[in-house]
Amino acid sequence: MKTLLTHRLSQSEIMQLCALTQGEHNNHLKEELYQLTLDDDRRVAVNALWTFTHFAAADNVWLFAKHDQLIDRCLKEQDTTKLRLILSILLRQPFEKETVRTDFIDFCLARFTDARAPYAIRALCIKLAYEQMKYWSELLNELRQMLDLISNEPLSPGLRSAWRQVIKKIKA
Repeated sequence: MKTLLTHRLSQSEIMQLCALTQGEHNNHLKEELYQLTLDDDRRVAVNALWTFTHFAAADNVWLFAKHDQLIDRCLKEQDTTKLRLILSILLRQPFEKETVRTDFIDFCLARFTDARAPYAIRALCIKLAYEQMKYWSELLNELRQMLDLISNEPLSPGLRSAWRQVIKKIKA
């Protein structure tokens, strides 16, 4: 499988990889693909992560068991492309009240308020912060205050959209 990931992938190649790993009977291939997200070859790792962002909902459930590992990787990841892809994968996962990690909440809050962080990472962190904080009204108030802080800075259309989506959810 690694040889499939060593070059720039087209959308159809991504879909072929998703089909190859589809279904419970191919969980061993999902695990192989997941291990390739840790590969020393950046292109291989990025392509493997990119493939996971295109998984169908039924196959995406397999990644739920990797939830804490993915969060740990976010906390350490220096490569912005890998970080963006891992955050995208996490956004497709449930965050349960009993298992929310305060270190990841802090990470998301710090990243979305960092004007030097890439817009896509900031937007994903806004959404992920909400998904984790939505269970507690006092944390939602804190999130609202932090969103108010960034509302005065120039925001990209994508970041402004994420901001609006979360503000709307907080008010609901």
